[in-house]
Amino acid sequence: MHTTAYQNHIATLCARMDRALERSGHDHALIAAGVQKMQFLDDMPYPFAVNPHFKAWAPLTQHPDCWIAYTPGAMPVLVYMQPDDYWHLPPAPPSGYWTHSLDVRVVRAAEDATKHFPTSGRIAILGEADAVLPGCVPNNPQPLLDYLHYHRAFKTPYEIAMLKVAQREAVAGHRAAEACFRDGGSELDIHHAYLVASTQTDRDLPYGNIVGLNEHGATLHYQHQQAKAPGHSHSLLIDAGAAHAGYAADITRTHHDGDERFGALVAGVDREQQALAAQVRPGMDYRELHLQAHRRLAGVLREVGVVRMDAGAMVETGVSSVFFPHGLGHQLGLQVHDIGGFMASDAGGTLPKPEGHPYLRMTRTLEAGMVVTIEPGLYFIDLLLAQLKAGPHAQAVDWAVVEHLRGFGGVRIEDDVHCTDAAPENLTREAFAAAH
Repeated sequence: MHTTAYQNHIATLCARMDRALERSGHDHALIAAGVQKMQFLDDMPYPFAVNPHFKAWAPLTQHPDCWIAYTPGAMPVLVYMQPDDYWHLPPAPPSGYWTHSLDVRVVRAAEDATKHFPTSGRIAILGEADAVLPGCVPNNPQPLLDYLHYHRAFKTPYEIAMLKVAQREAVAGHRAAEACFRDGGSELDIHHAYLVASTQTDRDLPYGNIVGLNEHGATLHYQHQQAKAPGHSHSLLIDAGAAHAGYAADITRTHHDGDERFGALVAGVDREQQALAAQVRPGMDYRELHLQAHRRLAGVLREVGVVRMDAGAMVETGVSSVFFPHGLGHQLGLQVHDIGGFMASDAGGTLPKPEGHPYLRMTRTLEAGMVVTIEPGLYFIDLLLAQLKAGPHAQAVDWAVVEHLRGFGGVRIEDDVHCTDAAPENLTREAFAAAH
């Protein structure tokens, strides 16, 4: 069903690579999938992480030692490594919609890949430093990378379709996770429920699930999954995604036990998150959207009774950053934090972050074809609260309200949004709506 969309996707990649090679002064491109890395002083491998440049051309994420060889005007060659092995299950023979757009050549040994590489001219080789074969060492020309990284922001229809499948898988996991939370499950229980419903293993996830009950929701990248459930689960913050054909979903939801004040905070963040997502339109500077998120969240803090300050003053004085210390979001696609979010143009250069906002992951102006996350949040982080309490604006805070909300950790709501020439397409909300 994806054959035509994939063919058009490959045509787009070929056109981009043609221009990138011209820009860098090369005649051919080789793209390494990467190699399996072994643990230090051990014979056990680390989980394989594929080169994102490679999986843009072929939906193969667990296939080390494969290569793409491209010469302008010729069909892209996929050198497909299928070793003879009885210790591990080797990759299946190449099949599926994607094989019709690539000249697939199977090899049994990694070094045999070079038989299918161009033998003359200037060759751009994209990959990690250890993706080395005889006479083939990655050089990663910067002008070529700059061009490809900048244009990766613009998703093809095939890529949007893959992102939508990833959304559906992640949404199934999120619904199961909420049900497990309502049943009193531990963080580990919730994580397992998510994996089963989204039909993934930990190895398949595009990033490690963040599953925080109660105060753990205040740690932005909480990295543990406690096996024992707390005496009472007041709240759950779950930031969890899914990967399909190399493309990622990145979704966060916050659930609670019915507490009125925390519920008002969740509702306020959700309302403002949807308002921000509605502004994912061509011409919107993502930096301005981030600053607008601060003003909107400051208003939520005021209406819930956390801070008695004007919303604008909260932003100007940095008080809003105590409760919202991260960026509004980032580009999404082949990587969870897709590269190129700060680029000034396809010739390189950097667009600066707003002063006082060091953690923003995107500074570009939105254009049709981009997919970005919109993930505002409000948290009660002891480290930052202590600094606020010791500072000049402590009297503007209702510390009794803060103490009540500390036990809930925090709120984050995250959707993945496709910028189009018309109204934005909220991939996440559409997937949740379709699941009911």
